[in-house]
Amino acid sequence: MIESVKKACRIISCFSSEEPVLGNAEIAKKLGLNTSTTHHLLSTLCNEGVLMRDHKRRYRLGWKLLEWNNNVMFQQDIYDRAIPLVKELVHRFIGTAHIGMFDKGEVVFVLKVSSQEASPIHTYIGSRKPAYSTSTGKVLLSYNSTYLKETLSRGLLRQAPNTITDIDKLKKELEIVREIGYSISNNENSTGTYGIAAPILSYSGKTIAAVNLVGPASYMQGSNRNMIIQSVINTAHSISQELGYIEV
Repeated sequence: MIESVKKACRIISCFSSEEPVLGNAEIAKKLGLNTSTTHHLLSTLCNEGVLMRDHKRRYRLGWKLLEWNNNVMFQQDIYDRAIPLVKELVHRFIGTAHIGMFDKGEVVFVLKVSSQEASPIHTYIGSRKPAYSTSTGKVLLSYNSTYLKETLSRGLLRQAPNTITDIDKLKKELEIVREIGYSISNNENSTGTYGIAAPILSYSGKTIAAVNLVGPASYMQGSNRNMIIQSVINTAHSISQELGYIEV
């Protein structure tokens, strides 16, 4: 399987501005593969939209690559615009801030910043957590029924003492999130942690990501709790404005 992936990547790398269109035999010769193996790989890449085949049975790069490129650039845009705002958030409080985006029932963290005094949080850029047990994930599920359906199809497994594993209870909590504009994860993803998250909106007003602040439950529920909630909401709003969202 790994060799097939390597070969597929090498096929994609064959195309360039000088050679945007190639035939099966040309690609096989470039890579030192037999034409049968090359044809099989080319067919798979076409089926996935990575390559396109014309009426002359010649190949060029497909639209899927453009879609991937847009996703990468979009995430980079979020990172560049959000990083100073998120740093300001963790500078004011003790904790770790993340920006999370939804993918296949999980939250993928595309940004992580911690204050100097923050307790260790076992996350990293690119790490994944179940959407239903994280503050960022619950924000994303609250505003997208497709995300929720995909998440529920994977099941609600207990991650920590307070993980919500009942579908009806989760749906009720998501309704509350939509009403108040932020979500909370209290000992739901890992023991002893408490997260507060708010939605990040695109220029069109669609919820595309969420920003949170995570810290020890004792600190997050202390005297600064209301201030933290408002600061997380304000940070999310500022990031949304940086991405072109205009509130009307």
